[in-house]
Amino acid sequence: MIKLVLMNSAEYQTYISSAIKTYAEEKVLSGNWKQEESIRKAEEEYIRLLPNGEKTERNFLYTVRKNDQAVGVIWLAQKSEKLGFIYDIYILEQYQGKGYAKEAMKEIESVGQKLGLKKIGLHVFGHNKVARGLYEKLGYEITNVLMEKEI
Repeated sequence: MIKLVLMNSAEYQTYISSAIKTYAEEKVLSGNWKQEESIRKAEEEYIRLLPNGEKTERNFLYTVRKNDQAVGVIWLAQKSEKLGFIYDIYILEQYQGKGYAKEAMKEIESVGQKLGLKKIGLHVFGHNKVARGLYEKLGYEITNVLMEKEI
């Protein structure tokens, strides 16, 4: 069984440097951003969302732990009194495929319930079929689909 532990500042620094790079790569891969602007735009987005880092109000950044070993991260933001949003979930590559993401998602739902949330949303890139499958199995429903075609 995994547990969620609020990130300390050292864990946050490790997370944020990796998250910016990964987010920039995903935005380029999905065709939203150009490579040369991607890191700058990702940094700006994280600064906007987390102006006070791991201490940003109404944002809960957790290290996902299994037997005291860090296996990933999950970030829940409280967007309103009743609505939460999962901005990120990532399981380290060597721990993927062991059900930790599914467990972390269930744990974050418990966190949300304790906060009084009634709904939790998330975004998933269209090309991430594994994540989409997981979220659908957990009962998340598609609310919007954006499509585009290069011409």
